[in-house]
Amino acid sequence: MDRLQPEFKDEIRRIVGDENLKDGEAIATVDHGVAPENLGAGAVVFPRTTDEVAAVVKCCLANGISLVTHGGRTGLVGGAMSRPGELVLSTVRLNRILDISPIERVAVVEAGVTLQALQVAAAEHRLETGIDLPSRGSATIGGMASTNAGGIAAFRFGVMRHRILGLEAVLADGSIYSDLTRVVKNAAGYDLKHLFVGAEGTLGIITRIAVKLEPQPFATATVLFGLPSVDAALETVRRGLDAEYGQLRAAEAIWNTYFRLTSGHHRWSVSDYNAEHPVNLLVSLSGAEEGALQSELGRIYEDVIEDHPDASAVIASSGAQEMDLWRLREDTDLIYRKHPSAPSYDVSVPLSQVGSYLNRCLADLRGLDATFDPYVFGHLADGNLHIVLNAAGSDIAGEKAKAIEKVLYRDIVTIGGSFSAEHGIGTKRVGSLSATSNPVKLALMHRVKDTLDASAILNPGKVLPRQPTLRRRVHATR
Repeated sequence: MDRLQPEFKDEIRRIVGDENLKDGEAIATVDHGVAPENLGAGAVVFPRTTDEVAAVVKCCLANGISLVTHGGRTGLVGGAMSRPGELVLSTVRLNRILDISPIERVAVVEAGVTLQALQVAAAEHRLETGIDLPSRGSATIGGMASTNAGGIAAFRFGVMRHRILGLEAVLADGSIYSDLTRVVKNAAGYDLKHLFVGAEGTLGIITRIAVKLEPQPFATATVLFGLPSVDAALETVRRGLDAEYGQLRAAEAIWNTYFRLTSGHHRWSVSDYNAEHPVNLLVSLSGAEEGALQSELGRIYEDVIEDHPDASAVIASSGAQEMDLWRLREDTDLIYRKHPSAPSYDVSVPLSQVGSYLNRCLADLRGLDATFDPYVFGHLADGNLHIVLNAAGSDIAGEKAKAIEKVLYRDIVTIGGSFSAEHGIGTKRVGSLSATSNPVKLALMHRVKDTLDASAILNPGKVLPRQPTLRRRVHATR
């Protein structure tokens, strides 16, 4: 039975306007993003202001309706999935860039602003966001804050948690937490914004964010190395960090299986570049002058060749060639077109452990299934590896799925890593969080959730297991 009764929907329409609640056949006009299950609720509300968000939350609380907040719907762990009887709240109309200060190097934006929109606006002031993702055209700043997104530049500028100076969020009772601090130094009591960063909409709905910006470099230069091993790639990253001219901007590793897929699809080849290297490494430097940066990359290549005579390299000589090289790393959609809903894993591994971790995991995965030859790529400067199976999601379920996770997560805590680097928990990793986390941490998480959302209406079943008894208790006393 649909719990979204006509009277409830009418009340929501009075808050946001008739055209800003879509249900029934109108749902077909809404993009579900990476998963059709995101729109399982069958109703989506599109508030325009923080006050409208607060009014919608109060209405849902009074009627016992759960809310699932949507940003760009680019998440890969089911954090935006919704079910019948719930209401989806989209931030797409909260899309205003409220202020950019080139003096402060701070932007204040609404949650529905896309990363790309902020990048374009910041570039007009020779600034950049300090964080970048391949899904920049659809990923929203609010969604990135909610998932504590990482991306390409995290080793240098930090993850989303480090980019946020202040934020505004609507709590589960409809009250508005507002702390749009625009300064780095702030020791005024508990830094409560961090409760909402990475909480995936389970503790509050982020509506506005003050984001720290960085000076935009005058020039960049990029080289693709073909290298014999993980150790050789890590040595090359170190050389980039120690560059005599410029600063390391990115160090993205592409293991051979994934490299063959993207380079083959895009028909990319260079006559003196060996496409069969075990590890390919994109290194990007930033600085004042492109020619000097390219010379620095050439010097790094000479050092690499001295240690690894069979290494290959190609330095991009134009912006178009640079884009071609980056496409080899960023076109992950190719995997999912070849293997629909391919299971993907997102781990952080201490740099000293990357080689041994991968050697063990790849061997153990082949022991589970001789056909497994995963696509591996990631942010090598911070140890974040993405491992995507060469199999359709429909072929991996039950005990086999558990066995795969056991292989990948078995030693992750012991070696000082994390089973979820930047994708979050959502619905898909709830069990993994419970299995790998310190019991006291889990107990504290439940206490925070119970305190901020006692009726469990905000994104239920995400991050922590559903607790239906809470809702029954709270509504019994209303």
